[in-house]
Amino acid sequence: MTKRLSWTIAALLGLGALGAPGVAAASSHREAPAISRDPAADNTDLYAWVQGQNLVIIAAYNPLEEPAGGPNFYAFSDDVLYEVHIARGPDSLEDAVTYQIRFTTTPAPYHDPAIVDPTPAGGNEFFSQIAGAVQRYTVTKIENGVSSVILTDAPVAPPNIGPRTNQIAYGLTAAGYPAHSTSSAHLKLLMNGEGRAWAGPRDDGFYVDLGHTFDLAGLCPAMAPPNPPCTARNHLAGFNVHAIALEIPLSKANAAPVVPGPSDAQTLGIWASASRRKVQVLRAGGKHDGFGPWVQVSRVGLPLINETVIGLQDKDKYNRTHPRDDLVNFGAYILNPILVRDAEFAGFYGAGQPLEAFAGNLDALKENRTDIIDLINLTPAALGGHAITSVGDVLRIDLGMTSGFPNGRPILPGTLTEQSDVTDVALTLILTGTIGTAVGDGISANDALFMTSMPYLPTPWEGASQGHFKP
Repeated sequence: MTKRLSWTIAALLGLGALGAPGVAAASSHREAPAISRDPAADNTDLYAWVQGQNLVIIAAYNPLEEPAGGPNFYAFSDDVLYEVHIARGPDSLEDAVTYQIRFTTTPAPYHDPAIVDPTPAGGNEFFSQIAGAVQRYTVTKIENGVSSVILTDAPVAPPNIGPRTNQIAYGLTAAGYPAHSTSSAHLKLLMNGEGRAWAGPRDDGFYVDLGHTFDLAGLCPAMAPPNPPCTARNHLAGFNVHAIALEIPLSKANAAPVVPGPSDAQTLGIWASASRRKVQVLRAGGKHDGFGPWVQVSRVGLPLINETVIGLQDKDKYNRTHPRDDLVNFGAYILNPILVRDAEFAGFYGAGQPLEAFAGNLDALKENRTDIIDLINLTPAALGGHAITSVGDVLRIDLGMTSGFPNGRPILPGTLTEQSDVTDVALTLILTGTIGTAVGDGISANDALFMTSMPYLPTPWEGASQGHFKP
C-alpha cells in the first residue's frame, strides 16, 4: 500500500522517529459531541498555502452534505459568526488580523395561496429554488483594533440541484453550473486591494475510510486482523461541504514585505472558527433571536487535533477555547497520545498483529512526546529551523518558503490529491513513531479533481444525478 509523500514529509525522513499526531492535518467532521448536533457551525477542514503572490485560505463547514438534501438545501447559517484568524510572528497567538464573515438570507416574498397566479416566484412554491430566497454575505477585516468592511452583499453560490433547476431557475444551460458557480457573479474582489473572496457549496476535498477508521481503527487492509477481509471505501465520496475561500495578497497577509527564505517574523498561525450568540430566544413560527456576546462553538487549525488527540471528555471544551491556551489546557494530550493507548487496548500491538514490530517501543510512544511541539512549530531544519515560542493548534505557514505540509496545508490544483496523504502520515506517526506507510486507510485520492483556480475545491456534486444513492 504505497502512497505518495510530499517533499516535506520526504525531507522529514532524515529526522528519524518522529511520532507526531499534531502534524497531520486531516478531517474534523463531527469530532465533538456538541458540535455534531450543530452542523452549520461545524468546521471540517482548513487549507492554507502560498499561490504565486497570494495566500490562499479555505475554511470549510457543514460536514456530510447529501447533494439531494432538499427541498431545504444546505446553507451557511445566518446566526453564526464565521471567522478566519491570523497570528503573526513567533511569540503570540493573538489575532493580528481577523476576517469575519456573516450571512443573511432574504426570505421569499409572501404570496396569498388563495390568489391564483401562474407566475412563479410568488413566495409559496414547493421548490425553494423558485421561491426566490437569496443568501448573501459580508466580509469584515479587523487589524490593529480597526474594523473595516471589505465586501458587502456578495451572493453565495447556489446549490447544485440539477439540470432542470439550471435551465429554469438559474437561466443556465443544462451543463452550466460549474462555470456559473465560480464566475464573477460569485467570485468577488475585496475592497482596498484586499484580494478576493468566494463562498458556497463544494465537493468535500478530504478523503478517508471513515467507517473502518471509527471501528476502533480497524483499517483495511493494514488493520484487518482479527476482522474478516474488508474493502477500503472513501466514505466522504459524493458528499459536499460549504466553503469560504479567501485569496489575500502577501503584502496584506504579512506585516512587512515577504522575502524568500525561512523567517520567524513572516511565519503566520492560521485557524478558523464559528460562534453563536450566548442567548437565543425562540419565537412563534420557529423563528428565534440571538442576544449577548458571541460564544465560540467550533474551531480548526491542524484539523486532526480535536478528532484524534483530544480525549472525548474534553472535545467540547477544546472547541470553545482559544489556541493560546492549548498548552495549559491540553498539553498532557499532546505529550501523551491517547490513540496509542487505545490501539494497545484493541490489540494492535499483540503477537501476530500489524503493529507487533513496534510493541517494544510502546512506552516511548505513550509518554513525553516533546517532538510534537517541535514539528507543529516548524523547528526542524528541514522545515526552516524556526524558533517559535507560542504553542497552540494553528496551521503554521512561513510565507517565504514553498508551502509544504506541515508548513501550510496545500492542495495540488488539477489533481485528485492534497500535497500529502495526511491520514496515512498521521496514523503512522501516532501509532509507530515513524514516517512511511506502516499504517494506512487504503484511500489515496479524492473523488473529484481539485480546481486550478479559486475556490480550488471541486464542483459540488449534483443532487439530481450524483451523491449517495443506489439505482
